[in-house]
Amino acid sequence: MNQDYIKPDEWSIIEEEFDAGRVKSSESLFSIGNGAMGQRANFEEQYSGPSFQGSYIGGVYYPDKTKVGWWKNGYPEYFAKVLNAPNWIGINVFVNEEPLDLFTCKSVKNFRRELNMKEGTLSRSFEAELPNGIEVEVKALRFVSIVEDELGSIKFEVTPLNQDAEIRFDPYLDGSITNTDANWEERFWETLEVKEDSERGYIVSKTLKTGFHVGTFMQSEILLNNEKVATEATSSVGEDRISFAYKVKTAKQETAAIIKYAGYVSDMNHKKEQLTEAAGNVLDSATSKGFESLKKDQKEAWASIWEMADITISGDVKAQQGIRFNIFQLNQTYLGKDDRLNIGPKGFTGEKYGGSTYWDTEAYCIPFYMATKDQKVARKLLTYRYNHLQKAKENAEKLGFSNGAALYPMVTMNGEESHNEWEITFEEIHRNGSMVFAIYNYVRYTGDFSYIPEKGLEVMIAVARFWHQRSNFSKDKNKYVILGVTGPNEYENNVNNNWYTNYLAKWCIEYCLETINKVKDGHQEDYARVMGLTDLKEGELAKWREVAEEMYFPYSEELGVYLQQDGFLDKEIIPVKDLEKKHRPINQKWSWDRILRSCYIKQADVLQGFYFFEDHFSKEQLEKHFDYYEPLTVHESSLSPCVHSIQAAVLGRMEQAYEFYVRTSRLDLDDYNKEVEEGCHITSMAGTWMSIVEGFGGMRVENDQLSFKPQIPENWNAYSFKVNFRDRIVKVSVSSKGTEFSLEGSESLDILVNNKVLTLVPNEQITA
Repeated sequence: MNQDYIKPDEWSIIEEEFDAGRVKSSESLFSIGNGAMGQRANFEEQYSGPSFQGSYIGGVYYPDKTKVGWWKNGYPEYFAKVLNAPNWIGINVFVNEEPLDLFTCKSVKNFRRELNMKEGTLSRSFEAELPNGIEVEVKALRFVSIVEDELGSIKFEVTPLNQDAEIRFDPYLDGSITNTDANWEERFWETLEVKEDSERGYIVSKTLKTGFHVGTFMQSEILLNNEKVATEATSSVGEDRISFAYKVKTAKQETAAIIKYAGYVSDMNHKKEQLTEAAGNVLDSATSKGFESLKKDQKEAWASIWEMADITISGDVKAQQGIRFNIFQLNQTYLGKDDRLNIGPKGFTGEKYGGSTYWDTEAYCIPFYMATKDQKVARKLLTYRYNHLQKAKENAEKLGFSNGAALYPMVTMNGEESHNEWEITFEEIHRNGSMVFAIYNYVRYTGDFSYIPEKGLEVMIAVARFWHQRSNFSKDKNKYVILGVTGPNEYENNVNNNWYTNYLAKWCIEYCLETINKVKDGHQEDYARVMGLTDLKEGELAKWREVAEEMYFPYSEELGVYLQQDGFLDKEIIPVKDLEKKHRPINQKWSWDRILRSCYIKQADVLQGFYFFEDHFSKEQLEKHFDYYEPLTVHESSLSPCVHSIQAAVLGRMEQAYEFYVRTSRLDLDDYNKEVEEGCHITSMAGTWMSIVEGFGGMRVENDQLSFKPQIPENWNAYSFKVNFRDRIVKVSVSSKGTEFSLEGSESLDILVNNKVLTLVPNEQITA
């Protein structure tokens, strides 16, 4: 844990007392979004202290030219950057012409910031004494609408406390925004038009290279004591900026307020020539509804999300706050409305990592969306990858692969690889296996096999071809090997025979072969179409079988464990517990050379394979591997604690499972890795959900049946969750007294509870 200032609360993230040293961390934690756009929790008014201003639009990106010391064949030409978009939240505030700036105020007291996760709103209040001696009370509330996903709204109130004052509100739009992570310090936007029309402001911008056209817009209303007042605005129009100035004479203890409606429209949804018109339509709708009505719609929409997605925990407020924060951020990032979008690792909370899609989506996020939404949402995520299949083949061709072999990108916006660290781009090829595992996992959970003949089989064949070509026969080992890779443990680069990668390759080929026969038997028309498209012949299949059957896996007879890769035992094996605290986190304290030579593991690697393929190994094997690898794992990846929590629960080690759960659920809230100011770890938040549902709840699909093996942490009184399994909603409520199940819908459902069949009847509660 690196910080502990977030107040425990079941439904809110709360910060009390203003501290300039944690502003950037809070900007990440209090971020808001609606799946289509979002922003860090920057102050609306000017702030001259350290800050990281950030607003983002789903799907809009910039191909920032790769910057490396020297070029290598196959390098991606660019790193896809999530674009910091024009700023629409800005409202500069002046009190008797003195700017309101928390960094320069004489004093700030009663500061409170709250992210209300139940209703999807961000609020802030404080009292401040300005340099001119005037004391004011400020209240601000804003949200980005998940009903009208091009719209955001702000209400900002100022009350002079010790004298009458003239309050000036200067709402503005600013198009002169740059990314903090630009490789060449380039500007990514070109402003095409800045326009004023009846106290509405518009900026039309275009991204360089990619040519996305975006319209940023605003309109404001002024209130005195919560009643609208007529004020004459003074406008200012610049090259990249437009602002209005509204002055309100305010008596002591009276409240002046501004309501600002603003947001983005883009040519992803409108004709680029009609962006201003589209923005005007959004403003017409917003102003006709009004702020309070929009806020009510927001509350109701979030209530609908929580009805299905919520996990309740009794007896542990911090644990409850943690899981709801994770679920909230996931829904702010992706709602499944637009199949062109995906789940970026930072969502709308920061720029680090770039791209909108990593293997995290397939490995961690799809289970969450399958279970908490309609299965169509998960199918959209699979279709996103199917739509990028041709690009994946092109990625493989650039590296010398042929015959329709596909290498899915580590990082992408449009299917093209856009990650420029060689040990990731060229070597972390295990991501290919996650594409196929996600298809398998989807079919296993939803029962929807139709996706495979329609789309999935083409992906599986292309991936199998990659594994066949990426393997080579070793005469020395008399086995097929895979050389020069990086596994999930990125603290090991350019290794030979990473166990996880080799196991995935073998499994992908075998699953593809098995599935080809199923499609041949049951979907002959699709089979003929796919075989024609891929020109797949029996001779090639025979070569695949040979690779899968003869795959090499490093193993220690002495230890009785699979080795992470060849040569792992050449390292000096020192458990993490013996590493002095001053060396942690090692990715910030050690040289890369020292990390690579150490035995320390960034995240689950061998154990990631044991998580995916739990049914391939005995519980005794899991225990032996867990006991060997977990003590060497530093968990400096956000994706690590959740896997270990689930496996500790399988082993009945609930105290350890709980500790890992707390770490994954509060990774950002408590800033375990000292990096939250860069943004939150969105994709790993799905792993937090899995820690409870799959870990403590023991949910699996076994022999085509939903199965549970519930356990409860010692310091919890109870917990509950819902899952949507094949269009039937099962609620699971676990306490120390037992587990209650209920079923929504019209058909009964047989489930397994601790390996015994239990029949659930709609609208009846059954205790197991």
